Amino acid sequence: MGFSIGSLPIGPTNSILDVGGVGVGHATVWRDESPPPEGRGVARTGVTVVDPGGDCFDRPIPFGATTLNGAGEMTGYLTSREWGLLESPIFLTSTMQLGRVYDAACRLMIEENAQIGPDEVVIPVVAECDDSFVNTARVMQVEDNDVADALRNARNSVGSEGPPDEGSVGSGTGMACLGFNGGIGTSSRLVPEGFTVGVLVMTNFGDFERLTIDGVPVGRRIPDPSLEDQTVRTDPGPKGSCIVVVGTDAPVDHTGCERLARRAGLGLARTGSTAHHGSGEIFMAFATGARAPRGATRQPEMLAGSELNSQFEAVIDATEEAVLNSMLMSPTVVGRDGNTLVGLAADVVLEQLGQR
Repeated sequence: MGFSIGSLPIGPTNSILDVGGVGVGHATVWRDESPPPEGRGVARTGVTVVDPGGDCFDRPIPFGATTLNGAGEMTGYLTSREWGLLESPIFLTSTMQLGRVYDAACRLMIEENAQIGPDEVVIPVVAECDDSFVNTARVMQVEDNDVADALRNARNSVGSEGPPDEGSVGSGTGMACLGFNGGIGTSSRLVPEGFTVGVLVMTNFGDFERLTIDGVPVGRRIPDPSLEDQTVRTDPGPKGSCIVVVGTDAPVDHTGCERLARRAGLGLARTGSTAHHGSGEIFMAFATGARAPRGATRQPEMLAGSELNSQFEAVIDATEEAVLNSMLMSPTVVGRDGNTLVGLAADVVLEQLGQR
């Protein structure tokens, strides 16, 4: 797009990969078969994994999570609030696939760590959004190998010179955002204290007329895509959700991570989100600069209070930009029953921003 939101500089890849050691991987499930029971129907879904790096189980990471509106689900939420730690990679998927992805995540972690089962148990973090507007949700579309592929791809992405794939990929394949196609988006910011903050979003929320980009009320200025071709459904309605994952390489404890996660709501509000009744806005943050071996005492040199101000700003700006990226990187997608998610054209955005 040639510009970034806010005044803080972006990282080298403008993605959560700029937080050292972090990986992002996708497995996209896309198929066109006859409806059940003869076939599996139309699949527009998948799995996305954010891996903070290293062995999260043996070396848990400070972690905090919060909700703006709770019409959604995230496994591991209660445990993370009690202990303030992340013990697994973060798995994202669609609503009806959450249990299947959780099962596969458990099996993958059991294979990697002999302690899990005989001595310890693990509760992987899995969060979801609803893609049933274009995906046949009455069929369990995701398989174990999809989850394994996404995790492997995440680990292979560490140190990449470019950003991960964005838009209609992985868990974002069938998502809608502010009247257009949504999905996966990511962005990063460098703060004056020398730390990096990265954000990844899975966007599936909002109404077209509220679409706002860098303060410009774009949704009130451009034609509604749902009116362009009324022979197909292009508007999934008001339901929706947004998952936001924040990562920082600063030494931040559980309380600080929760405070960082909470700022994601301000970034969503800037884009037009109202966190309506049927939406699940679930935010989480982890801090790789403060990890320690399992059972070790937390280090005392944590950033707190006003020392977090620049990171608050980074989270807000990166969240807003990540939402925009999730839309700009998503082409038009046709799914079940011909339901269509229209892609947001970059030239339309640039034209509106030029008229501010």
